[in-house]
Parts: sequence; structure tokens; C-alpha cells
Amino acid sequence: MDPASKLLWKRSLIFGGGIILSGVLLYKFTTPTPEQLIARLSPELRADYERNKELREKEQQILMEIVQKTAASDEPAWKTGPIPNPWDRNNVQTSESILVKKELFEKEQAKNAQLEKLEKLKKEVELTDELVGENNVKKVKSWYKFW
Repeated sequence: MDPASKLLWKRSLIFGGGIILSGVLLYKFTTPTPEQLIARLSPELRADYERNKELREKEQQILMEIVQKTAASDEPAWKTGPIPNPWDRNNVQTSESILVKKELFEKEQAKNAQLEKLEKLKKEVELTDELVGENNVKKVKSWYKFW
């Protein structure tokens, strides 16, 4: 190899490596973490993010179950699982999620929250009944006993 081509190779490797290294460093130091990104959101968007966090977790859980079912099957991926084909014109999809119906999920969450509150209230009532019963133990005298 002649000296001119060696010099070109050397320069191209140095400049290429410099470009790649600068890209990696820029990415590392300028990309915010998810916590920083959430902290920068407006209060309304942050509240919406927190509200829908459980819904997204439920969707991920269902999706992982579908993936495991698909992986265990011998059939092709497009024939396994309940996810419909998005290109099928007969299957009209709405803006709502395929995996979890948001309204049903929210109703279920509200029902669970109500049940938890009811259980807590029942325990509090039982505790107060016990405390009242212990404090107000009266000796009942019969009407025919005067002493």
C-alpha cells in the first residue's frame, strides 16, 4: 500500500471515530432520563401520566402473556393470539386499546377501591364496637332485686 492511501485510511478512521464518539457523547449528555422528562411535563399531563400508568402496566402484562402464548405455539405468529390484523378492512379499530378496554379497566379499579374502603370501614366498625363494648359494660340489675 502506498503512503498516500495509508494516510487517507488513517484520516478517515480518525475522523469517522471522532464523529461516532461525538455522537455517543452528545446522546449520553443531552438525553433526559425518564424521571427528568416526567418532571418537565405540565401538571395536567403529569396527572394524566400517573392516572394511566396502571392501565399501561396492565396492557404490558397482557401483551407479554400473548407473546408467551405465541412463542409456545407451533403456528405462525399472525395466526396465534387474540390481536387482530391491523390491515384487515373488516376489523375496524377504534382509538381505544386492543388489549385492555380503558372504561372497563377504570370501572374495575373503582370497584376494587370501593371494596377496599368497605373492608377498612368494616374493620373500623368492629374495632369501635369492641371498644364501646369493653368500656360500657354495665351490671344489669333485675327489677326484683333491690340490693
